[in-house]
Amino acid sequence: MGSRSGKKPKAKAIIIGGSIAGVSCAHALTLAGWDVVVLEKTCAPPTGSPTGAGLGLDPLSQKLIQSWLGDSDSLRTATVPLNIDQNQAIDGNKIRETLTRDENFNFRAAHWADLHGLLYNSLAGNIISWGHLFLSFSISSDKSCVKVKSKVLETGEIVETVGDLLVAADGCLSSIREYFLPNLHLRYSGYCAWRGVVDFSENEKSETIQCMRRAYPDLGNCLYFDLGSGTHCVIYELLNNRINWIWYVNQPQPEMKRRSVTMKVSWDMIERMQQEAEMVWVPELVSVMKETKEPFLNVIYDCDPLEQIFWDNVVLIGDAAHPTTPHGLRSTNMSVLDAAVLGKCLEKWGVENLPSALEEFQSTRLPVTSKQVLHARRMGRLKQGLLLPDREPFDPRTPTPEDCKELQQKNMPFFADLPLLLDSKNDTQLDLLETGAA
Repeated sequence: MGSRSGKKPKAKAIIIGGSIAGVSCAHALTLAGWDVVVLEKTCAPPTGSPTGAGLGLDPLSQKLIQSWLGDSDSLRTATVPLNIDQNQAIDGNKIRETLTRDENFNFRAAHWADLHGLLYNSLAGNIISWGHLFLSFSISSDKSCVKVKSKVLETGEIVETVGDLLVAADGCLSSIREYFLPNLHLRYSGYCAWRGVVDFSENEKSETIQCMRRAYPDLGNCLYFDLGSGTHCVIYELLNNRINWIWYVNQPQPEMKRRSVTMKVSWDMIERMQQEAEMVWVPELVSVMKETKEPFLNVIYDCDPLEQIFWDNVVLIGDAAHPTTPHGLRSTNMSVLDAAVLGKCLEKWGVENLPSALEEFQSTRLPVTSKQVLHARRMGRLKQGLLLPDREPFDPRTPTPEDCKELQQKNMPFFADLPLLLDSKNDTQLDLLETGAA
């Protein structure tokens, strides 16, 4: 029923998960005219992240985020340009040769906590409910609403939240996805990733950072891929004299003792990693690894593309919808675009046509994300020297021209595409996008 003023009450979305996918969705749905509540189990806004490090934003994600923030400056001042995508062969602790160099990459690098802070702090203060652990949900018999139960961790109180739509932004280990797809299992990639961020902001003239800048002269503008035999490493600079590095190591699937993709590491494990690095990487990079205070180890998973990402009043977005390996820099970018497309679908169809809105969202995003997940999988196996069905294992010491082409990020399917749903001549917010995403 309408209100006494004649206006329909706003539709309400409940978002589970307050990471970047969740807060992006909160922005997009708010702009679509929905009321939004985000339930996040973390008890307070993060000031940093032990399992979050660097990420890369493509030009379309940059424009979307700028439109949500309401200005073009705050994102640029919190990020560093990545205009170059460079792959180089490492042999005997030396940079042997540059295999590819794309100087029109046009991404930007951010620290996870910096980007999350920008997105969270620009939301209305009452949107995110911190310290709320998702427990369960139920859909009404007439499909008109969804009811979510969560536990307030500080008090133990069980609370119910009722809305028109449940958005699962609860990550690659999504419990909501598991409810609908109980037999779906993540696929172990065959390798793990050591990750770290080194902060030189208080010692910009240190010997380590000076040597690093000489060895990697385009730091601050370049996404470097160092390719060794059966391994590779990613290096780029973040804002405020921080260097982000990721080292992928082939190994048997580790036994995880808790529901996480991040392993708890001991000092002995860190020492072994540093010793092995000395045998593979250039000394300047090894020094950066040794000066990293809290390196951590991610187990790299993905899963085969899903055929369905919504059921009645429930929809998956971000890593809940398409767990992916990180090699195409797609995880964050897919999450941002999921949020934007979902917002436009809901705005177009309205809550009274929710099934049509979710069907259009699914039909728009699934063909794109499915191909991107599989391409990222292939790129990871290629750079790790693992078997692929149609070729010999890649060796950076003897690359072919076809190898070098395949290494480049711009070969990602839909790399520079703007979804038709967002290409709206009548949308002020998206006029910004059309100008910047061409």
